[in-house]
Amino acid sequence: MASSSRGIQIGSAWFQRKINLRPQHRGVHLVTEEILKQIPEISQFSVGLCHIQILHTSASLAINESWDPNVRDDMEMMLNKIVPEGLPYRHSCEGPDDMPAHVKACFLGSSITVPITEGKLNLGTWQGIWLCEHRNQAGSRKLVITLNGSPNSSASDCNRSPMSPSSPMASLSS
Repeated sequence: MASSSRGIQIGSAWFQRKINLRPQHRGVHLVTEEILKQIPEISQFSVGLCHIQILHTSASLAINESWDPNVRDDMEMMLNKIVPEGLPYRHSCEGPDDMPAHVKACFLGSSITVPITEGKLNLGTWQGIWLCEHRNQAGSRKLVITLNGSPNSSASDCNRSPMSPSSPMASLSS
């Protein structure tokens, strides 16, 4: 990897992996550490972006409070007030929580992107990644994690790293 006199890093690497989050009950759950345990390759990037996409239409991702669990409880309460069950939804074949789950997922979104700095997610002091589970009986949730950026100097040595900066896709696993 080359760098200019202005600190701009030249060269990039890509990494992608599909991961599973453990099943959660309905509510808002802090999953930052669970995600990071499954993508240790993030440490090989000096600067870049981590894009996280949930592969479901009845759960969502968000970045918000990581310290006080009451914030997550309050968010679940507010989502249920904004999008209540029991309305005359036309789509109801998967149960009364399904259509409200789709609406909540649209409001919050299916992906987040976080900067990578020196091999770590560059989140604010009190920020964490939330899995917002909108179904009463959900299973494991699948995420696709895509890392893109400049590898640190140890990552550019192919003998010491499973990630080759010259390959367009370092890994894609299910």
